[in-house]
Amino acid sequence: MSLNRNLFIFGFGVLVMEAGNAHGPLPMPLQDVPVPTVPGLLLDATHPDPIVVNKEKAIALGKALFWDTNVGSDGMACGSCHFHAGADRRVQNQINPGGKSHLSATAQTFELAAPDHKLNADDFPTYRFDNPFDNTSSVLFSTDDVVSSSGTFSGQFTGASKLTGMEDQCARAADPVFHLGSIGTRKVEPRNAPSVINSIFNYRNFWDGRANNVFNGVNNWGDRDPNPIGVWVKTGARSVSKQRLHLTNSSLASLSVAPPLNDAEMSCQQRDWPSIGRKLLLRQPLQNQQVHPQDSVLGAYSLSGASELKNGLNLTYRTMVQQAFNNKYWSYSGAGPFGAPSSGTPYNQMEANFSMFFGIALQMYQATLVSDQAPIDLSPRDPASMEPTWEGLGKSAAEIEQLKEGLNAFVSNHCNLCHAGPNLTTATIDVNSTLVTATTPTSYYGPSHFRIPYGANALGTGNGAAAAAITPFKNVVDRRNLSGAFKLVDVGFANTGVNDPLADMAIGGVDDFNNPLSFADQYVQYLLGNSSAIKDSVVATTRACDFTIGLAVNSTLVSSATITKADGTLEIDGNREGVLRDQNCLSASRKYIPTVTTANNVYVNKPTKLATSTAGTFKIPGLRNIELTGPYMHNGSMATLEQVIEFYSRLGNFNNPNKDNLVNNITLAGYPPARDAIIALLKSFTDERVRYEKAPFDHPQIKVPHGHADQFGALNEGNFGSVNLAKDQYLEIPAVGANGADTPLPSFADILEQ
Repeated sequence: MSLNRNLFIFGFGVLVMEAGNAHGPLPMPLQDVPVPTVPGLLLDATHPDPIVVNKEKAIALGKALFWDTNVGSDGMACGSCHFHAGADRRVQNQINPGGKSHLSATAQTFELAAPDHKLNADDFPTYRFDNPFDNTSSVLFSTDDVVSSSGTFSGQFTGASKLTGMEDQCARAADPVFHLGSIGTRKVEPRNAPSVINSIFNYRNFWDGRANNVFNGVNNWGDRDPNPIGVWVKTGARSVSKQRLHLTNSSLASLSVAPPLNDAEMSCQQRDWPSIGRKLLLRQPLQNQQVHPQDSVLGAYSLSGASELKNGLNLTYRTMVQQAFNNKYWSYSGAGPFGAPSSGTPYNQMEANFSMFFGIALQMYQATLVSDQAPIDLSPRDPASMEPTWEGLGKSAAEIEQLKEGLNAFVSNHCNLCHAGPNLTTATIDVNSTLVTATTPTSYYGPSHFRIPYGANALGTGNGAAAAAITPFKNVVDRRNLSGAFKLVDVGFANTGVNDPLADMAIGGVDDFNNPLSFADQYVQYLLGNSSAIKDSVVATTRACDFTIGLAVNSTLVSSATITKADGTLEIDGNREGVLRDQNCLSASRKYIPTVTTANNVYVNKPTKLATSTAGTFKIPGLRNIELTGPYMHNGSMATLEQVIEFYSRLGNFNNPNKDNLVNNITLAGYPPARDAIIALLKSFTDERVRYEKAPFDHPQIKVPHGHADQFGALNEGNFGSVNLAKDQYLEIPAVGANGADTPLPSFADILEQ
């Protein structure tokens, strides 16, 4: 038997034989899909002393903090980059020159346009070919520039008022990168801002996954942070202790505490969380912003009347924290060991713990932002195929036929193997795995007219979820075919060839402690026996027998891609821990892993067998409300859904060894009707409540910096009393109540044409 034949048997052939009985997961409804639980957060039988004592108050606190421009050092709120269907639709001063790029020649230079440029349709896509459906045709334009979100002027933090004033006291000056002439502009973030709607379901957040599933109460690194961090807990009338926090399924809390300290997004340099707490706690929430009296969460606290909108709420942030959180985290009255600013009085316990209050409250608010009323959710479904019929939704016969064609093209081109499950992404590991876990008594999800039982067929008939590596066991690592080579990958992340991997390493990067962000890289260290290199404990629970393509096979045959007994000794997965992981496997033949000795020999002599895909590999975004959330991709390089489908039709922009082979097998280039049908399907993922900003997607007023004032062709000086900083101009987003707005949100393409 030839070597190539062996490769087929031990690799891709297994995928074909075992996943070929199903077309994979289908786009499914989101109703009644459970938000991942956070043990210890709320009161239950096993947690009688929870962190949050009033869920509704915590949600209100989170919503106020999310939209409050006082949180930033110079008028930036979390909502400043997430005000339009959870994303950012600004078009001026939105270009970053490639701040994550390793392409040294262009990382700090603007190729697309200069700072403060106003984007137009001709700027997109930012990677252009002579033939937009052929990535082997001539490249007309390419760049590592990113279309993203304008943030702060930055500067060195020196202090902030405890009562009034939006801007912190910072030593600001023109930035060496973001400037025109001698006049500084606001910085722009290095990656596009994805929608926060439905992000509660993601196992990790940020494009590179650095918002850890575990919230440590202090920063986004979870258990990875080796420092003696923790939150201050009152243990007696005169005693407090710092205790490490470990809240699982809290990636959004981890994410939330990062931007307010980031000097490109919301903060001056060297600001810390106790300083933010001191700035905000005695203030009236949203003191500079109108709050609609019918706001679905904040209306009860609004000072607005039926005939007049007013700024702020009728209580302070301090009161909101006291109402929402267990008093052991804020009631210590002594000075305590909480530290102090370089000048001023020592911090109190509430100020010292403000990062925990902020992260948890924002997570609880964002957990309410679930868009589960789109046509894909509301459609009746065929009981045999589980496919939507689109009947009864007011659609014409031609529209229904196009939607059915779109679903067929979506599945036949394997879009569903990355955009899987109710959230249309495999990044929602906990949720997808929960739904395919059979329960007794049976649990259901979905609309009242089509209840779907948990279990193997919960995401599609024939155990279709397995083709997307979705099993009950919550694997965070898989093995896939990537441009002709088999590599270990992080579940929920993919390289689709958007740009040169050196333009942004994504999960190929490292954390603040020089450890790899990638779970796959850590899994290799697990195989090698380097337990100290495992920074996310979940990696060590990975089940090899659920890999899409097997890693090791108990055979003496030689393979160039799969580890066999010809390479050394194998063991059943879990043997090291004394708990075998060979039950209910996707494939019993894949239950083996190399012993530590064998793994180390393979790593040195045949390293391709333990190869990982990390460089240029990004979190797979969900597709809900996608028609409203442009520009698209991690670098904001595409303005329309048509450009996105063109990108996939030409099999990506940049061929590289880590590109997922599913992209290489797309067959849309010569079929315009199929491309149009997929776009129609994508638009069926839009929730009309999002389009019209109805509850829970209503919000306070927010004024968002939107480029800089121009006078006679030159930037107008004078922000913050400095002649070296450009004057802001603002985009005002009015307050909206629970009943929503009168006009729908436009698409990004529509805005470019305005």
